[in-house]
Amino acid sequence: MIGVGKIKQNTNVLDKPLSRGKQEVSLSAFAFLFSELVQYNQTQVDNIAELERRLEDAGYAVGARVLELLCHRDKGNRRETRLLGILSFVHSTVWKVLFGKVADSLEKGTEHEDEYMISEKELLVNRFISIPKDMGTFNCGAFVAGIVRGVLDGAGFPAVVTAHFVPVEGQQRPRTTILIKFAEEVLEREARLS
Repeated sequence: MIGVGKIKQNTNVLDKPLSRGKQEVSLSAFAFLFSELVQYNQTQVDNIAELERRLEDAGYAVGARVLELLCHRDKGNRRETRLLGILSFVHSTVWKVLFGKVADSLEKGTEHEDEYMISEKELLVNRFISIPKDMGTFNCGAFVAGIVRGVLDGAGFPAVVTAHFVPVEGQQRPRTTILIKFAEEVLEREARLS
């Protein structure tokens, strides 16, 4: 009898641990694929705003799937119900899974109650991108903004999420800030839960 002592275990892909170290996807492969994504979308649009919107839409799909995967594996199908809990989840857990480290900072906006910012000194999607002068303020961080919006929407925290460059004194490259502006219903729900 062939294979009597060996029992093949069929494990579901969702049951396997998500993190397998930093070498799971090579940085050069990711940079190449992301570059192709940007170049393809660039041929499909007429202006910078439309290109950023298309990158954000692509990121949104990724974010929705990342949320489902992380909630299933790490949290036993439980999701955050509080505003600071979901922000901390995005800032630490989601960022670590996607970029191998926690985001540089998470801050509350000083001018508006409904604004929060996740800042990154050198966002991975902007690291290997050189932007031609004719493209002005194009920011590939729109893809990451889409990921964050996908996670937040999927968790029941609708928000407008945008990516912005913020100049830093003494540095050639600006830092990227992901600005999160929550919908009024989120703030009302948070006030009721407090």
